[in-house]
Amino acid sequence: MRISTANSYDNTVSLLARRQAELAAQQEKIATGKRVQKASDDPVAATLAETAQNRLSRTQADLRVLDNARSSLQQAESGLAESGELIQKVRDLLVSAGNATFGPSEREDIARQLEGLREQMIGVANLKDNAGRTLFGGLGGSATPFVDLYDPSGNGVQFNGQRGQAAAGNTSLPQALDGDAIWMRVPQGNGSFTLSLDAGNTGSVSTSVGEVSDPTALTGDDYRIDFAQVAGVMQYTVTNVTTPAANPMPGQTGVPYTNGMTIEFDGQSLQMNGQPAAGDQVDLVPSTNTDIFSVVEDAIAALRYTGANNSAHRTQELARTITELDAGHDRVLLARGRAGEWLNRGDSLDALMEDRSVDLKTEKSRLEDLDMVQGISDFQTQQLGLEAALKSYAQVQRLSLFQVIN
Repeated sequence: MRISTANSYDNTVSLLARRQAELAAQQEKIATGKRVQKASDDPVAATLAETAQNRLSRTQADLRVLDNARSSLQQAESGLAESGELIQKVRDLLVSAGNATFGPSEREDIARQLEGLREQMIGVANLKDNAGRTLFGGLGGSATPFVDLYDPSGNGVQFNGQRGQAAAGNTSLPQALDGDAIWMRVPQGNGSFTLSLDAGNTGSVSTSVGEVSDPTALTGDDYRIDFAQVAGVMQYTVTNVTTPAANPMPGQTGVPYTNGMTIEFDGQSLQMNGQPAAGDQVDLVPSTNTDIFSVVEDAIAALRYTGANNSAHRTQELARTITELDAGHDRVLLARGRAGEWLNRGDSLDALMEDRSVDLKTEKSRLEDLDMVQGISDFQTQQLGLEAALKSYAQVQRLSLFQVIN
């Protein structure tokens, strides 16, 4: 079979052009550092690299959301710390207000300080993060979750947010805490029952906040302790006013009273101090929930109370509000501890997703990046081959039959 010289030259030129194109492509890969620049370069690697890129984008988006949540939680934790400090200042003032040597002016000064601290507490409860979101609005619902309605009519603080707490996810944290659960769910009294003096009392009797001596014996009923003078002896009688007949309780009827005595009935015990007058009474009712702002309001009202037997009333109310304040402080500390746990979890999630991002970047690089050492070696080999082909082509092109005919 004979092959024409022209055809041989054409094939050689085509081969040289292809080699030049391959060399240019290899040069481009070295310049970009990418082995796979388009899907046709390696369809399988291109598909897997795109999948890795999508997963990397989602992970980076989760990281941004997590960073925002951590920032909000850090500000919320700082706000809870400030709230705890304010509550402690209120408690210190209430303890000092029990000083028997204080007169109306000193008590009024403390009451005004308490009003200022109460306003600061509301301000903390309405804190917002850097994005303008409320930190203690629960599940949302209001730009100002805690609205102050404090006025002479007795209205206090109202929670206008949405109760509840967003759950933490595998890659996310809640960005707001449930302020209602933190400040608006403080148990009254000792948490089981509340003791209060009748407004018409004229004696100096007051009580402790009481305690539960036998939880299994609690009835959840209302009780009244009445005092009467019988044959020159002060006596007390405990009556269950919830029962239809409201009969005095056996063993607690006409009992002689002594200052500082402790009485116990239906799993409840309390200490009575001071000297009652005939007709005085003490009421005992099951505890409900109050809020930390109302606790401060009650303390302010007790300091400004000017009715009959104001000393006993003030002693009774201050003891109760200090107990409720401690319970409210415990709830703030509990919420702060929970925020700290979430922040620790956020650190773990951040480290986990950062490691995941590194793994995805490594996988993507392995699929589409060029091995520079191998790439340069291939480039030099192709360059050497092209140079040899060009030189050989130049030599062959000069050969002709006419050059050997004499």
